[in-house]
Amino acid sequence: MGYKLIASDMDETLLNDHHEICQRNIDLIKKAKELGVKFVPATGRGFMSIQNDLRLLDLYDQEGEYVISFNGGAISENKDNQVIDFQGLPFEKMKEIFEFGLDYDVCQHIYTKDKVYIFNLSESEAQRIKNQKVDCIIMEDNNVDFLKDTPIAKILYQNTDVPYLMSIEPKMKDIVEGLCSVSYSSNRYMEFNRIGVDKGQGLKKLAKILGIDIKDTIAVGDNYNDLAMLKVAGLSVAAGNSVEGVKDVCDYVCQSNNNEGVLAEVIERFIIDEL
Repeated sequence: MGYKLIASDMDETLLNDHHEICQRNIDLIKKAKELGVKFVPATGRGFMSIQNDLRLLDLYDQEGEYVISFNGGAISENKDNQVIDFQGLPFEKMKEIFEFGLDYDVCQHIYTKDKVYIFNLSESEAQRIKNQKVDCIIMEDNNVDFLKDTPIAKILYQNTDVPYLMSIEPKMKDIVEGLCSVSYSSNRYMEFNRIGVDKGQGLKKLAKILGIDIKDTIAVGDNYNDLAMLKVAGLSVAAGNSVEGVKDVCDYVCQSNNNEGVLAEVIERFIIDEL
């Protein structure tokens, strides 16, 4: 089988603990591109937040190159960051989730197509944002009505205590059931997307747009919000640092962790060695 597209999670998969792409990953991703294999970032973040990473990979502002972002909520072409598919949350549902979170120990991120608004910024999250060089707007007031006429991509809760986040979900049954998909990522986020939105649906949509059989795709990830993508791809790969629930469903588990070149290992093993 000749794989034609690699979709990879960014944080804790492609990026190391310093939120950087190691040179080995860069070199092998460029090599895969030379061999005709597309590389598509599939991130929970917005496409605007990974522009510097696209530059490093020679994918920035390139026609025919794409990003799956907001956990599958958007597909964009890198040329002029043209959004070709967007599935966001209704404002009223985002507002309901935001107001519910005010009673819990969570930092909240609200994503529009091109901006991130953060309320109740925690110390650990402030450091992460600084390291990632994320351009964000810190909210002072616990009111989101100013976003009423702005398309909303998603909202998330942040706390480094993941069991605490998971304990909140059952209390939100009436808010999210049948209306939102809930996923967990980066060992610190509880994410809310429109129902039916996930990285797997994003990958299937993009493969269809490009005329690529889903069996000819590789998905690479490390955390729970990657599961849907891993389950639909022709080959599913877990980073060596993945949570056990991800390793259990994958066809291949990398020896490398995110600090050692996960994507380089994947490309060497399943693209170059198969030539």
